[in-house]
Amino acid sequence: MTEFGVGTYIRNVVRTLGRLDRETTYFLIGPPVKVKEIGPLPPNFHTVPLAEPERSLKSFREFRAIVKRLECDLVHIPNLFSVPRALPCPYVMTVHDMLEHLSRARQQTGFWGSLHFQLTKRVLKGAARIFAVSNFTKAEVEKLFGIPAARIEVVYNAIDERFLHGHASAADRQLIAERYQVTYPFLLYAGRISPHKNVVRMIEAFSALKAELEKDQLFPDLKLIIIGDDVSGNPDLRRTVIRSGVQNDVRFLGFVPVEVLRTFYDQAKIFVFPSLYEGFGLPPLEAMAHGTPVVTSNVSSLPEVVGNAAVLVHPENVFEIMRALHRVLLDQPLREKMKERSYRQAAKFSWEKSVRRIMEVYREVLSTKGRVDSPGQPASAGRKTTAAAN
Repeated sequence: MTEFGVGTYIRNVVRTLGRLDRETTYFLIGPPVKVKEIGPLPPNFHTVPLAEPERSLKSFREFRAIVKRLECDLVHIPNLFSVPRALPCPYVMTVHDMLEHLSRARQQTGFWGSLHFQLTKRVLKGAARIFAVSNFTKAEVEKLFGIPAARIEVVYNAIDERFLHGHASAADRQLIAERYQVTYPFLLYAGRISPHKNVVRMIEAFSALKAELEKDQLFPDLKLIIIGDDVSGNPDLRRTVIRSGVQNDVRFLGFVPVEVLRTFYDQAKIFVFPSLYEGFGLPPLEAMAHGTPVVTSNVSSLPEVVGNAAVLVHPENVFEIMRALHRVLLDQPLREKMKERSYRQAAKFSWEKSVRRIMEVYREVLSTKGRVDSPGQPASAGRKTTAAAN
């Protein structure tokens, strides 16, 4: 299946820590099946099962008891959820986005929404340091929760190494032709299917693009391929496809393995990502690593992530999305320029660079407690850091 979100973050951070740090003792606390997905790790990494259901009160209590029993010096919470402040050691926390709180604010969810907001604020204020995955997310945390900028560190996400294996081979192309019957030119979207991803407008823009191309008898067999969640939970997408008259030209493939997703990225004419809100927005960067031209939104973190390598559009303007797709599809000099810029932009982000900064922050936090070696040196063999994998 395709992998989006926090799981990808945890796997890449932990794997990179495993390559860079053989001295510090790390405990990975969480469901063993999730820890197993990370793959082989050096002997200074230990799995500690968390039996209780995630985000339950029992789970929080068990987590706190484990941290106390292991005498950890520092806990890294890799996702924003309510953990008790009463941990026996400092903690740092990664914030991926503020979407949940923005949508709650819009819905005015009353008592429970207010309680969740206050708990989140308490957790963030209790963190020794916060990792934000973009400058945009950092600004959101500051604005919504009043956290001082000096306590928020921007540490970018990066591309999974499996997307860095070069271009698709003839065998790869044959696989998607045989397994998925993809033998035609296509535009691609990969990611979750939820309202803020703006997939409905993307389908409408694709329909308008087909009508525009038909005038000049160009790309008669062009399709739109959507990879991500099962579409059965989003009946409005099927309705949009039928209403737009492109039921023969839009394909929903659901989840595909990463190795296959690589080939789709590589073969796509354009990667389309008109999301209304992203804390980071990794799929456009994954497409760029393959030199595929990207059309994406001019809002949230996306301009920061794609730099000057993509064509940016107002995501609520269907006609503007269509015009950008039409231009990128037909303008060959533009496509070549975007390809070169895409490679350069994708290369700016690396897990090694990001995790080295995370390790520096670990040391900085611990040094305030007088429990770490001098900055720039590896933490001593007795040091214990917990990476929470749940």
